[in-house]
Amino acid sequence: MNVVEFIREKKEHFQQNNAKFIAQLEPKFRDLSDKLNHKITNTLNNPWFSRFNPFEDEQNEEKPLIQTAEVKKMYANLEKKIGEETYLGEWFIIDQSCIDQFAQVTGDKQWIHTDPERAKKESPFRTTIAHGFLTLALIPTLTETVDPEKNPYPEAKMIMNYGLNQVRFPVPVKSGLRVRARTRLIGLVPMKRSIEVVNEISIEIENSSKPACVAETVLRLYF
Repeated sequence: MNVVEFIREKKEHFQQNNAKFIAQLEPKFRDLSDKLNHKITNTLNNPWFSRFNPFEDEQNEEKPLIQTAEVKKMYANLEKKIGEETYLGEWFIIDQSCIDQFAQVTGDKQWIHTDPERAKKESPFRTTIAHGFLTLALIPTLTETVDPEKNPYPEAKMIMNYGLNQVRFPVPVKSGLRVRARTRLIGLVPMKRSIEVVNEISIEIENSSKPACVAETVLRLYF
């Protein structure tokens, strides 16, 4: 037997054994798969699991549904205001103390924010400026949504900050200037146990034609 024939014979032998091995394993894997599918199905159908389904919120988001009369009434009232300005806040001074406290908490202590003397000489603004994120962080205060006595959604048991769609900082706020917030309702999404509210918040600077910040905020109102 030459080398070529030997290799061919071994190859055929290996293929035959491999086929037998696969044939023996297939029924075992098939049986294991059937058992696994059966257990998963039973688990998903279990009343306890369905009650605490971790994917429930995602499913509800795909198929928004208002269930209670209270939520329906609130949604109907808000829907009438879409596109309208719903709030105009009071003026708020962003002074150096406010800027310094934010710098201390966040660790952003760049001289353009924290060194008035250097900023006066080297900054194009000739003074220190507030952090963009400080302006953004002031939105709850400027819109008074954290004031329990001026709650814009008193019917809701709880209000949660769900996030932001987009944020822009057209111009910086110089230290010592006053700012205020304007709120415009731009979107609503009915959920199973809540209403998602999208507001456009504009942070105005006193005596400036451009805003310091424009952000779309997303709130969840729970009932």
